[in-house]
Amino acid sequence: MRTRAEKFAGLSVAIVTPFRDGQVDYDRLREQIDFQAQAGVTCICPVGTTGESPTLTHDEHMRVIAESIQAAAGRVLVMPGTGSNATAEALRLTKYAAEIGADAALVVCPYYNRPTQQGIYEHFRALAESVDIPICVYNIPTRTGRNIEPETIQRLAELPGIGMVKEATGSMDQASQIISSTDLTVLSGDDSMTLPLLAIGARGVISVVGNIVPADMLALINAFESGDMPTARRLHFQLFSLCRDLLGLASNPIPIKSAMAMIGRDSGDVRLPLVCLEPSLQAKLASVLRGYGIKLRQSQPA
Repeated sequence: MRTRAEKFAGLSVAIVTPFRDGQVDYDRLREQIDFQAQAGVTCICPVGTTGESPTLTHDEHMRVIAESIQAAAGRVLVMPGTGSNATAEALRLTKYAAEIGADAALVVCPYYNRPTQQGIYEHFRALAESVDIPICVYNIPTRTGRNIEPETIQRLAELPGIGMVKEATGSMDQASQIISSTDLTVLSGDDSMTLPLLAIGARGVISVVGNIVPADMLALINAFESGDMPTARRLHFQLFSLCRDLLGLASNPIPIKSAMAMIGRDSGDVRLPLVCLEPSLQAKLASVLRGYGIKLRQSQPA
């Protein structure tokens, strides 16, 4: 079954924002995007949760979007995060992204101020009716404090500008209700839920683990799409512990940035109030990476 934003089916990677000496490292950002383009991913998603958007200044946020579009150079789609808990701010960022060539906008549910379902609907409607790129509704209630109820997403699906849902509720029932009642393109927002969600009609994933092993996540999706369920299941279980620990040892993106440093693709520290992994968790992460078969650079925790 074809969905509304089918060109975003497959693997999108929520890329990190590299820092060096407290500033955004744009050279390393371009290297990260080259890595993803060479891996053959469908799309990159800068300045989302993984990209530490809450601690970027407005100017940095906008420049990362612009630099990402320029570095992608048409090789991959670009779907930057443009959400905010203020509709006016989300509208400003989304319009900016559309004007400079983004292919879509990833918009998180407004957080902290806990809008009603009607308020959530009006927020996304204002964005969808103001730009000509598709909006991906990002539903992650563990971070926002609000679930976008399936009935609200069904209403949003009536708007042509709403194209996708990044499903990070952890609820297969909610995902099933959305997939069965709309033509929206549903993308997993949780790496370890990718195969279960594909099985009920999702079309891909916006991945964190794809920062380090995009080929394996691509292989899982391709195996499923070709009907090779034994291979898809094998890759699901192979990736499971890596996905679990990259998202479970500490708040995202702390573990993925630590992992990237361990494999020689250092993207710098996280910004306060996030802090680096403590030594015991670094040792656990190193063990997980070794167990997966990922080669680490020298001088890693035992």
